[in-house]
Amino acid sequence: MKEFELKYGCNPNQKPAKIYMRDGGDLPIRILSGRPGYINFLDAFNSWQLVKELKAALGLPAVTSFKHVSPTSAAVGIPLSPELKRACFVDDIEGLDDSPLACAYARARGTDRMCSFGDWVALSDVCDVTTAKMLKREVSDGVIAPGYAPEALEILKQKRKGNYNIVEIDPDYVPEERETKQVFGITFEQGRNNFEINRELLSDIVTKSHALPETAARDLIVALITLKYTQSNSVCYAVDGQAIGVGAGQQSRIHCTRLAGSKADTWFLRQHEKVLSLPFRPDLGRPERDNVIDGYINQNEEDVCAEGNWQKYFLSRPDPLTVAEKRSFLDTRRDVALGSDAFFPFSDNIERAYKSGVKYIAEPGGSIRDDAVIECADRYGMTLCFTHMRLFHH
Repeated sequence: MKEFELKYGCNPNQKPAKIYMRDGGDLPIRILSGRPGYINFLDAFNSWQLVKELKAALGLPAVTSFKHVSPTSAAVGIPLSPELKRACFVDDIEGLDDSPLACAYARARGTDRMCSFGDWVALSDVCDVTTAKMLKREVSDGVIAPGYAPEALEILKQKRKGNYNIVEIDPDYVPEERETKQVFGITFEQGRNNFEINRELLSDIVTKSHALPETAARDLIVALITLKYTQSNSVCYAVDGQAIGVGAGQQSRIHCTRLAGSKADTWFLRQHEKVLSLPFRPDLGRPERDNVIDGYINQNEEDVCAEGNWQKYFLSRPDPLTVAEKRSFLDTRRDVALGSDAFFPFSDNIERAYKSGVKYIAEPGGSIRDDAVIECADRYGMTLCFTHMRLFHH
């Protein structure tokens, strides 16, 4: 296929629209179902790069959930605990532990279920039946993978009455070294960001604590690769092989840290016994349960436990999750990794990160306030690595 005509570009008024190879060659994809749009393909190609790089760095199957050209989460294929299976709504999936790819999908899709609603998914490996069964029942715009098992493809083709977007990409495709884009009719050209994120990048530890177990190094790599494909400014919290909080697009680094930290806190609190035991009405759909859980944890616009409200969602009135209970639960989390795509200019980033259990940090360094940041990390017993590499992505 030389080119593919799109219904329209970023917005309905932006016509005509298409994708094609500048050198006139064949596109490195096959569209197996549906008709992906402009933003779908932006998500597809950025998300594919992320999972391909993550698998190359860690040697594990990887999955990411993308929304509006940034990842909501990314994860590698590590088995889930019973509590995490319940929190991710996958405790009913037979054979989950036997499929590392399905475990990675369960983690990536289950991290930030509010933001992943209507997502684009990228799989580093051939889609298997277990992964397809989970993907089929979630609200999603499409998926990209290097291949699909025949039965898995048939399962996915049943989604959206046969119109679900399924894209197969050539895993051996290598893009040109130079890339261009136009803004306001002006062409920008640069070399592709081929910088490799690996264990060696974490070798410059600047704090008194030099403790960096392999699990923490793995999580920092997950965070940094996730950041590489997140719209700047960005901060990412990660633990247990998955990104658990992505804060992106804020002009202030501290706001990125706060946003990502609040998402990480919500992810942890989804595993609180009170949340896992919420007595949902059986007729409540998965997306509505996500909204209610978020409201229960974060006390949003509607008090879901209030008289007149709880009856809409629960079989019986649940006890609220108190501020003290949340703080006590979060204080037990102390092995979280954090990556930043640019330097931390103030120590308040460190202080906010500590509240969400951060113990390991990787950031470029280079601020005139590095000494204050290092001193604050020392005060909290953290391990801080300077990567000396910015990861801005636009």
